[in-house]
Amino acid sequence: MASGVKVTDEVIAVFNDMKVRKAQANEDEKRRRKKAVLFCLSSDLKNIVLDDGKEILQGDLGTTVQDPYQHFVKMLPPDDCRYALYDATYETKETKKEDLVFIFWAPDSAPLKSKMIYASSKDAIKRKFEGIKHEWQVNGLEDLKDRHTLAEKLGGSSVITLEGSPL
Repeated sequence: MASGVKVTDEVIAVFNDMKVRKAQANEDEKRRRKKAVLFCLSSDLKNIVLDDGKEILQGDLGTTVQDPYQHFVKMLPPDDCRYALYDATYETKETKKEDLVFIFWAPDSAPLKSKMIYASSKDAIKRKFEGIKHEWQVNGLEDLKDRHTLAEKLGGSSVITLEGSPL
């Protein structure tokens, strides 16, 4: 069921910036690069927009943000839905990897109307996010609080570190 909700150009631009890593990026570009970002519905429920101020920049890591995954979890509203992109850095037994994860946050405590609108609009945003390898629907903090759950989504038991921390 489609909701008729549109994805703004700004949201698509953020996705494209996160997806394409420039090999020749200077330090300033690297610092401004988004590690995680939240998206929400506009107040009129017609567009998917950036959730103001709900982002983690690569330049925040090690300064204002020590553990990007825990910081990301704390950004999620306890009683409303969101879409999110999280740029996960992890290591398997063979190699280091970075993958974008699309997360649909629909906590059990969110109003039913919100859950229905976000669920029916999810395809609109997913269609714009071409090339996402990992999708995760999360219904409560207990699903998120342990980084092992994200590691499972990324590569199961072959993942040995996430965000530089051993599992």
